[in-house]
Amino acid sequence: MLSYLKWTFWIVFWAAILSVLHYTLPRWDVVRIADTYERRETFGANSIFWSHADTGSGTGEVTREVFFIQTITPGGRPIVYRNEDTGWGWPPFFKFDSANLQTLANDMRSTSDSPDWVAVKHYGWRAEFMTIYPNALRIKDVDGPDERVIPWTAIAILIALGCVFWAIYARWRRFWDNRVDPLLDGDEA
Repeated sequence: MLSYLKWTFWIVFWAAILSVLHYTLPRWDVVRIADTYERRETFGANSIFWSHADTGSGTGEVTREVFFIQTITPGGRPIVYRNEDTGWGWPPFFKFDSANLQTLANDMRSTSDSPDWVAVKHYGWRAEFMTIYPNALRIKDVDGPDERVIPWTAIAILIALGCVFWAIYARWRRFWDNRVDPLLDGDEA
């Protein structure tokens, strides 16, 4: 029974870590911008997926204006991105230029007859049933719908996290081998 609890703990622990990383790490989508708009949002149960209420406004109110970017993937699937400042909060992208990004997105709109493909750097998830939108961080032109943009930022963050975990694990093993094992073996070193 204890073995099942141990495995359940580790599975839940790593699933939580991977979920946070998947939500937080930036990704690129190649899309066509169909439209942009601004809407007043009232935050409810899904408020943890939005930026802090005081980011971009000094009042800390529960409702505020949020920019949105409507896009279409090369396969024809719609994706709606929110475009709001992250401020100094989590995730630490320090985005303060949502109005400028909205202006660029508005300028890059195109129709399905003459598509202009762009890559949108974003973090977050899109869940229609919870009204959750990924947050757009950057937009850049690409040559076509088949262009692949490598997420160098996410790769660098994952390598850095891997080095930190390896360093902690190596030090933990060294501590265990030098301090704890001799006590358990009865050696008086």
